[in-house]
Amino acid sequence: MSSLISSSVGEEQNMLLLLEVAGLQVQIAGRSVLEDLDFRLDRGQFCALIGENGAGKTTLLRAILGLQPVRQGSIRIQGKPASELRGQIGYVPQKIAFDPNLPLRTRDLVELGLKGNRFGFRGFFGNTRSAVAAALAAVDGEGFADQRIGRLSGGQQQRAVIAHALVRRPPLLLLDEPLANLDFRSTNTLVQMLGRLVREEKITVLVTAHDMNPLLPFLDRLIYLAHGRAAVGDVDTVVQDGVLSHLYGYPVTVLRHQGRILVLPEDPRQGMETACPAHREAEHGEPGP
Repeated sequence: MSSLISSSVGEEQNMLLLLEVAGLQVQIAGRSVLEDLDFRLDRGQFCALIGENGAGKTTLLRAILGLQPVRQGSIRIQGKPASELRGQIGYVPQKIAFDPNLPLRTRDLVELGLKGNRFGFRGFFGNTRSAVAAALAAVDGEGFADQRIGRLSGGQQQRAVIAHALVRRPPLLLLDEPLANLDFRSTNTLVQMLGRLVREEKITVLVTAHDMNPLLPFLDRLIYLAHGRAAVGDVDTVVQDGVLSHLYGYPVTVLRHQGRILVLPEDPRQGMETACPAHREAEHGEPGP
């Protein structure tokens, strides 16, 4: 796989602090969505952002990207305000739909990440042909590079838009619900690919999801959001009855079976124990600002 990170970056720099969020507060329409959120991610870490609809997952990604105003707190990348380093962030938003008849090949989409509007940002870095080839290789996309983007399978389209985000060689990759609506095989392929990017290229990946289970074999960090607050740490530290009960503000039971995790919050407003929506496929996305 072709390297996506400049060879001038030494091994001694690979695990330096990359992203730091401190005291972050965000309000939307007068409602507090995120409250005093703190976390740090080093270069080359795989982190999942887990929470039910409305917990603030997409809002956090938008805040990191500078697309969502914050009430208080700071977001820094490599020690500088994130607003100054947008070019250091690769981003894949939710629910990108392509017309099957759109005359755009996969490699054309990837190239747009260099020359065109990169989901709102513009830029050009390095040799176009080699950069596109490296990004396609990173997602194992060479086999469908010349196919129309709208005629690819859901899993292939997701890999194509990730290549689009990677082509600028970002050290930080944000993905909003990349596993939504994918079948079991496509999910596993995508998760393994992301794990390889983290392990081999030292890219830091922050991915939102409702179900953490497909990501578990690769996770270094977990950010669990509920009611605007967060529990942050490794999976074994965060996904515990006591930690999540404190986060939710009511009793939560965590069940583990054959390497999978089920979170059961006993919501007093419902008067019953139900499987947490954070671990099942939701029907609707988080409301926008």
